[in-house]
Amino acid sequence: MSAHRDTDTGRPRHRRRGRALGVGLPLALTAAGTLVYGTVFGLGAQEHASAAASAAPAWATATADGFASVNALGQNGTYGGRDGQIVTVRTLAELEKYATAPEPYVIVVAATITMNPVGKEIKVQSDKTIIGSGTSGHIVGGGFFLGQGVHNVIIRNLTIRDAYQGVWNDKDHDFDAIQMDGAHHVWIDHNDLRHMADGLIDVRKDSTYVTVSWNRLSEDNKAFGIGWTENVVTDITIHHNWIRETEQRNPSTDNAAHAHLYNNFLEDVAGTTIKSSYGNYSRGGTRMVLENSYFQGVNDPVIKDSTATIVQKGNTFVGTTGRNESGGTAFDPKTYYAYTLDKTADVPALLKSGAGPRSSLGTTAATASTATTKAAAATTLTVAQDGSGQYRTVQAAVNAVPANNPSRVVISVKPGTYREVVKVPANKPHVTLQGTGGSRKDTVIVYNNAAGTPKPDGSGTYGTGGSATVAVEADDFQARNLTISNDFDEAANQSLSGHQAVALRTASDKVFLDGVIVSGDQDTLLVDTAAKDRLGRVYMTNSYVIGNVDFVFGRATAVIDRSVITLKKRWNGTSAGYVTAPSTAANRKGILIANSTVNGDVSDRSFYLGRPWHAGGDASLDPQTTVRNTTLSAAIKTTPWTDMSGFSWKGDRFAEYQNTGPGAGTASADRPMLTAAQAADQEIADWLGDWTPSAS
Repeated sequence: MSAHRDTDTGRPRHRRRGRALGVGLPLALTAAGTLVYGTVFGLGAQEHASAAASAAPAWATATADGFASVNALGQNGTYGGRDGQIVTVRTLAELEKYATAPEPYVIVVAATITMNPVGKEIKVQSDKTIIGSGTSGHIVGGGFFLGQGVHNVIIRNLTIRDAYQGVWNDKDHDFDAIQMDGAHHVWIDHNDLRHMADGLIDVRKDSTYVTVSWNRLSEDNKAFGIGWTENVVTDITIHHNWIRETEQRNPSTDNAAHAHLYNNFLEDVAGTTIKSSYGNYSRGGTRMVLENSYFQGVNDPVIKDSTATIVQKGNTFVGTTGRNESGGTAFDPKTYYAYTLDKTADVPALLKSGAGPRSSLGTTAATASTATTKAAAATTLTVAQDGSGQYRTVQAAVNAVPANNPSRVVISVKPGTYREVVKVPANKPHVTLQGTGGSRKDTVIVYNNAAGTPKPDGSGTYGTGGSATVAVEADDFQARNLTISNDFDEAANQSLSGHQAVALRTASDKVFLDGVIVSGDQDTLLVDTAAKDRLGRVYMTNSYVIGNVDFVFGRATAVIDRSVITLKKRWNGTSAGYVTAPSTAANRKGILIANSTVNGDVSDRSFYLGRPWHAGGDASLDPQTTVRNTTLSAAIKTTPWTDMSGFSWKGDRFAEYQNTGPGAGTASADRPMLTAAQAADQEIADWLGDWTPSAS
């Protein structure tokens, strides 16, 4: 963040409020100790002798990734019937009873159920998980229909098959495996869909926030259609699907606002009577991103209308013929959710072994009686660059955390330098990043984006917030015993406009940073909130923050306690800078530095403690920084506050209390000090309110 980012506008002086907002030290701030966590996330079954008395198995609480994980339309991700009861069904009557009920259910299909009449599509209602028990859940001769407004539905681990009526390109029977008209937040995962009388999957009439993953689609004229609308609203993720021996709609994507296809395997098997007419088709107003997919033997593997766009990245084409098209600009999927690509060369083997129903899913519910779902236990995921952990990158581990996870997930990161960008999205709360080395310097997450760095897809630059090495948008996040850094090289990029380079951005509530290093130059630590009217509290302790210009900034209610703020020279060797640049909303608390040290290898009297950032020229803001009970080096100016972009610091809230060291001073018009009574109302506990941070 810097002054040139603001729009200079006139502003009235703030009216002073009656009394300062206050705080008292929390009574139970606990240090990290020996922590015990649960098992690893996975698809394995969990035994429970009495369903009513045990935690639900992992497959009953699983949540979607991709667009189905996005918080929109009043639905925060897709978790199906997780909040309801588990029932096991073996007959059509049982299946229809629970699938059409208004209450949430996890419905385990433990038999082959034949539809009567042929072509019947059960009208599934909201808040349902329908999952096959191992490989025994079959739906024969029909499927499922999700109508207008139906939402939060998961269909997993089923074989849906054999509604075929003897006509290859059937125009008379609309017997789909899964059809949705105007539904949203739907996850279709690990199914075997084949040999139906029309399409296998139809996503129609503005259905949106849909993820289709790890399925086998085969032996059908029409695999997968998206559209049947003039509106361009559908957001859909299609990943890790094996589509083989299908002629058309592989998929056909018409008027999708955002279509993200990755790590799919399209196969036209040589020597059979089924020939592909085309592969992935971007139609109408669709914007499609197509990544790391494998096309084998497919005719016209990638095609587009003149009005549509396709951005291709990393795809492989073997034995294909005809059109292979791309063009236009699309979107960055990581704007909406995090994901990790598998190597394209690995896709065929990965999907041949991993797509379709799994024997480990849906296998613990033994009867048709009900059982109340319990929250999943805390979990540890391990990251190691050398392959000795479950994941090689931190982001891959974050991606493995189910959306809307109900309990703590600790991502244990082994020593090493992880050069990557990490985002913890808003729908993945209760995540801890924890380095396992003997020092916080042993585990480093680092990248070098700046505000002016061009995005790889040509869609502009990252901007300040987008430059963050680690971005946290989820509540109840913790980090400890590691370093988060942005090593953007200002000297080597003088021609670049926008040198703000964030190491850590938080935009959530109850963020606990314990024993970390956050390192950069300009705009190192951005403590933000999810929205101007949202509370976002951050508590940092036993840590280091390193930078030179506005390197602790934002609108959050943030405490830096018992930590070291290290002042750093500029790229050209000069000493000049600003520690804080609060952008606090009126009637909120801003930045509190307490019981800490401010020092660094810089010139005397060269740094300000802060200046007011009225982001976007917003005169309604009331920036606040209080520095108290802190040792200040001689680097701090004798007049430690200054103006910014036409806004006077004297119209906002800047003060000190009982600081010490050569940079400390006495009260004056240019150096306001809190009285003892005012200081009693500006303690740490007042900043944190009803939240007592503790290691977990």
